[in-house]
Formats: sequence, structure tokens, C-alpha cells
Amino acid sequence: MDLNSITEVAAPRERTALPAWRPGDAFLAGGTWLFSEPQEGLSRLIDLPSLGWEPCAVTEQGLRIAATCTIAALDRIELPASFAAAPLIGHCCRALLGSFKVWNAATVGGNLCLALPAGPMIALAVALDGVCLIWMPDGGERSLPVRDLVRGPQATALRPGEILREIGLPAAALRRRAAFRRIALSPNGRSGALTIATLDPSGAFALTVTASTRRPVRVDLPALPEARDLTAALAAAIPDGLWYDDVHGAPDWRRHVTGLLAEEARAELAGGGA
Repeated sequence: MDLNSITEVAAPRERTALPAWRPGDAFLAGGTWLFSEPQEGLSRLIDLPSLGWEPCAVTEQGLRIAATCTIAALDRIELPASFAAAPLIGHCCRALLGSFKVWNAATVGGNLCLALPAGPMIALAVALDGVCLIWMPDGGERSLPVRDLVRGPQATALRPGEILREIGLPAAALRRRAAFRRIALSPNGRSGALTIATLDPSGAFALTVTASTRRPVRVDLPALPEARDLTAALAAAIPDGLWYDDVHGAPDWRRHVTGLLAEEARAELAGGGA
């Protein structure tokens, strides 16, 4: 869609060239959402891919993902065999339903910052202890866990002028066993519920719930729970008002299928599946 209110596009090549933030600005990454509907009140786009960030990097600390890394580039990454949770990346990339054009334009950072309940990059990052590196307008930086970044549908903890620079997934989280489950009302529909269970070598268990809730929810337990204990933990963590309600699923349906998917993921890990 043409954005006919835009009068300027800034394409900085380095951080020092970033223009001072002003009302009417928007950061442009892949643009798959930005150009999908009218954006009233915008007058300037600040192009982030022009900064030339490396899409992904595997380090001793884990995996660093630039905010401008595309879904296609993330899906292609090769990770060490010791990273047992690596299949989660492909599962979550495919949960972002779209054509190859979308995959080659949509970005990891854009998916997080749009903060839609069904955002699969949010699920991936929360399940794997993702931490955001955020550039502040005054030249400083701050870190924030991804689970605290998303506050609700299209609502984040980013302040005006702040830029999500990268997401770090620690090596310890990537070494966990993981189980992924997702459901939608139609074969090619937006996720109605998405759960990821992980089991640490220490025995600690975590369940991440997205798509069915207004914001990501993570339940952390010291050991693999029994089915009834997981059900109780989910009920305690997700009050009635937190279940999401839109055309992709009613709250009572989302609550029900989330419980089913959570138990399937728990059972997979209990049975020794990867």
C-alpha cells in the first residue's frame, strides 16, 4: 500500500547518522505490516536495513539475531548439534504463514515489535530466554527480557525513539530439549494457540504460551510436572481476562486447546522425545 503521507525516508549507514526521533516517525525493517494498511500520522520512515547488521551469529554465548534478520535467513541458519532446541526455529518460522516473498522481507524484530499475540518469533524468544538489546535515543543501550517486551496486542515496553537492535538466545537455553505444539481454526490460519515446553538438563521445566493469550505467558517449574500439576499451574498463571478473543478463536476455545497442547508437549518430554 502506498503511504501517501510520507515526505522523507532516512537511510542511515551507521548509528551516529540516525536522525533525532520526532512525532510521525516510524522505523522500517521488512515493511510487511507497515505497507499493509494505511498508517495515519506518519511522515518519515527511518530505514534500519541500511545499517547493514549481520543477520545472525553463533557465539560461545549462544545465538545473536539482528532485529533486521529476515524469517528466511533465520530458517537457514545452521546450529551446533549440541543445541537440542534448534528445531524450534524452523517450527516457529513456519508458524508465520506467508509466501516466500513475505519470508524474505518480514523480520524477527518486526514480528516482536508488532506484538501480535500470534507472533511466532515472540514464542521462540520467550521459550529460549531471549534478551533484547535496545538502542536508546540518547546513545545508550539497555537490555530487556523478551517476556517483558510484549505487554499486549501491539503494545511493547519500547519507549519513543528506541530501537530493538538484536535478540540474544543463550546457549544454555538452546541446549534444552523442547516440544512444540500449535493449532489454528483452519489449515492455513493464524495461530489460535501455540505452546512450547522445554526441559533443562538440570530437570527444570518451562511452558511458554502464546497466540491464545493477550501477551506471552511462561510457567517455570523446578521439575517436569505431572499432568494435573501443569493444569493447575496454567490456571494460576492465566486469569480469565488474559485469554485473547478475536476471529481466530474465542477465549473458551483457546483455553481448552491450550490445555490440550500443553499436556501433549509435557508428555512428549516425559516420554524422552527430542
